Amino acid sequence: MIDAEMSMSLGKIGGAMALCLSALGSGLGIMAAGQAAVGAWKKCFAQSKPAPFTLVVFVGAPITQTFYGMIVMMKLITLAKAGTPFPPLLVWGIFGGLAIGLSALVQGRIAAAASDAQAETGQGFTNYLMALGIIESVAIFVMVFILVFA
Repeated sequence: MIDAEMSMSLGKIGGAMALCLSALGSGLGIMAAGQAAVGAWKKCFAQSKPAPFTLVVFVGAPITQTFYGMIVMMKLITLAKAGTPFPPLLVWGIFGGLAIGLSALVQGRIAAAASDAQAETGQGFTNYLMALGIIESVAIFVMVFILVFA
């Protein structure tokens, strides 16, 4: 049988998992977008074209999911301290963190394609931001659902 202190500790692990998995996805997404931006800038320099600074927006886009994971973590830790049994908190943390982190990873891949397209054509920045915003909304929905239903 798990006592209240152990349940609280395991519930806090659910919160930590939400943050860590979200941050992992953000890091991988930023890596994909960053590599593509550097490659796009290199192409611009090689062609004596101005390198678009706006690609930094694409590189930084996946970082927001780490923030969403932190918000979820704080909610789950608050619930753990209030005595909520750990299994639901652990499940919310793991699956919520995975969903948010996967959103960040996919966002980084979209940002990578956007970086290449923006540098090559110099057009479409707003369209690319819309694509990034759509995948961003997945992470926001997951965060909100956890805040409301956990």
